[in-house]
Amino acid sequence: MSAGQAVSRVEGPDKVTGRAKYSADQHAPGMLYGAIVGAPVAAGRLVKVDAAAALALPGVVRVLTAADLPRFGKVTPPASVLALPLQDDKIRHEGEPVAIVLAETVEAADAGRAAVRVEVAAAPPLVQGQGRREPAPDTAVPMGADFSKGDVEAGLAAAVSRLRQTYVQPARHHNPMETSGTLARWEDDRLTLWDSVQANLNPPLVMAQAFGIPIDHVRVISPHTGGGYGCKGYVWPHQILAAAAARITGRPVRLHLSRSDHYAGTGYQPWMGQEVTLGVDARGRLTALRQHIVNTTAMDDTHVEPSSEAGKTLYASPAIETHQALERVNANLPTALRAPVEGPGLWALESALDELAHEIGMDPLDLRLANYAETDPNTGKPWSSKKLREAYQEGARLYGWRERASRPKHDGHWRIGHGMATCAMGTFRFPGSAKVTLRADGTAVVETSTNDIGTGTQTVFSQVAAEELALPVDRVSILWGDTRLPAAGPVYGSSATVGTGSAVALACREIKAKLAAHSNAAPLEALLASGLPQVEGHGDFKLPGEAPFDADGAAEQVAMKTWGAIFLEVGVDPELGLVRLRRAVGAYSAGRIINPKTARSQMIGGIIWGWGKATMERSVQEPTHGRWLAKNLSNVAVPVNADIPSDIQIHFVEEYDEHASAIGARGIGELGATGVDAAVAAAVFDAVGVRFRDLPITPPKVLEALATRIPGGGG
Repeated sequence: MSAGQAVSRVEGPDKVTGRAKYSADQHAPGMLYGAIVGAPVAAGRLVKVDAAAALALPGVVRVLTAADLPRFGKVTPPASVLALPLQDDKIRHEGEPVAIVLAETVEAADAGRAAVRVEVAAAPPLVQGQGRREPAPDTAVPMGADFSKGDVEAGLAAAVSRLRQTYVQPARHHNPMETSGTLARWEDDRLTLWDSVQANLNPPLVMAQAFGIPIDHVRVISPHTGGGYGCKGYVWPHQILAAAAARITGRPVRLHLSRSDHYAGTGYQPWMGQEVTLGVDARGRLTALRQHIVNTTAMDDTHVEPSSEAGKTLYASPAIETHQALERVNANLPTALRAPVEGPGLWALESALDELAHEIGMDPLDLRLANYAETDPNTGKPWSSKKLREAYQEGARLYGWRERASRPKHDGHWRIGHGMATCAMGTFRFPGSAKVTLRADGTAVVETSTNDIGTGTQTVFSQVAAEELALPVDRVSILWGDTRLPAAGPVYGSSATVGTGSAVALACREIKAKLAAHSNAAPLEALLASGLPQVEGHGDFKLPGEAPFDADGAAEQVAMKTWGAIFLEVGVDPELGLVRLRRAVGAYSAGRIINPKTARSQMIGGIIWGWGKATMERSVQEPTHGRWLAKNLSNVAVPVNADIPSDIQIHFVEEYDEHASAIGARGIGELGATGVDAAVAAAVFDAVGVRFRDLPITPPKVLEALATRIPGGGG
């Protein structure tokens, strides 16, 4: 079996038997355990750290403060935080590191942390709704910049129907099974990190800047990462602090964040408010589209959530205007969370489309078809491949969308509603490299530094090599997770299969080109005919102009995105305010599907993720001290088995995108999570006649909205 076949994960046995080793499983002789002491308030200045009681505890070796830490060199992205902690006395957010306890055991480190006394001069924190508003800065990447084409005001004036609404989503934290952690060891001026990352090429760049050492003196080993969702993509302060502590003490240091540390020590999705204004003509065609967005960010560091990409690229309109703004608050820095960019943008845009469809008496699917963009509305480029029409058609057929009005609207005390939305995600591409060795014993080995975050990329890469070399997939093995291997791109942005998968294919094609001089037979037969014991191929997936990153074909003559449509049915209990998912159909246009089994799992997981966002998840920053509440899994509501029905259908349109990658694939990992929130809100409206524009849609909100019965309100 090879590409296009449903293959079980090659790393699966290691995970279910416990052989897979994560960062917290790593040990080094003489290792110390670190624990971060965080600022108890969100704003103010550090006055004093009293470590005497901690140092008196058995097993505590040292407590590092700003006085012990070196002055780090200036760091730049992929560092997440540029204003590094323990460099001055300023407190920027609650939980910001003010000391590091080092001990012989985890238990001693935790006890030492509890014994450290921190004195601060607190200042009133600025939290969401009280922060400093400012325009988002221009960015070097082609996302998030303000955009304008046509005359929006004229388009709105000419419209026969208009809609203007604001849509809000709360902050949400990543909660991977494995929190972030790093084991750092120095050997002279060479640094090795056993790290929990989504891109092991990123830490060497930042460590070289922070410590003034050559990039090639930093090695990152990261065979398995227990989930990431974006919070392990960039380099966070704890990784730098672990290396600093190891250098100061001359001993390896493992600094693994607790769940509470994780909430303040890595990123999260910011609070966002979006105002969408639409105008349509008598046939439902857009005459104007405006999307204005604000997201919270940190005081001294900036994260722009470029959700305006949805408004720029999804629908045909002669006039489009997008604007991004920031609200600076005393909180840690946000970052990308699974299905960023279009994910939040579609919550607002697709909700507005559904409202407008209801207002003008048009089927929501027909309104979207009336505004289908045959070319990219942003750039005017043709699409590399776009089969969204087919996804709409097949998704509607599988769901029975056109027949929904004939179905019962009640099931006992449940009121039944139906909703749909468009799904879209950018095609993010990074360069990647791989080495493949074909051996005369009929086996092949793939080598690439890629990471494993549980998405099955190792299996996909093995399948690509198996297909290219005409081998059974079980004759292909893979080495990964070490920066000494050929440099792979990251495993975020749904980009790994596109970039590193292409590199594997190109390496195999080099093997075939070398063997063509000996025989025109299949690669293994040609190798045997040559008499060689093995042959190697090296593959490099490159972007035009040697670009380090490409979003949506910015470096190409064509535009690129992945597409889909989600249709779902909900039940609403008007007496208890409960909202339940009853069934869902997702249909997607995402290029070639290399492994239908893992791809289907990705899309189902995305739909469940979107359901959690729509009905459960939020992170609350309390206003007095600026702390995140419920910094543990026991107080975080996420979907469980009882919340999700078995009736979830996934369909992939047959497609091959020769522009996006060497294997015809585009990214899919985050596509399934987009559009779901808007479809849920539309279905709830269909069930009970109340609009919700403020996520999540929780039972108290449902009960309050039904009690007040304000049509179109409830947000």
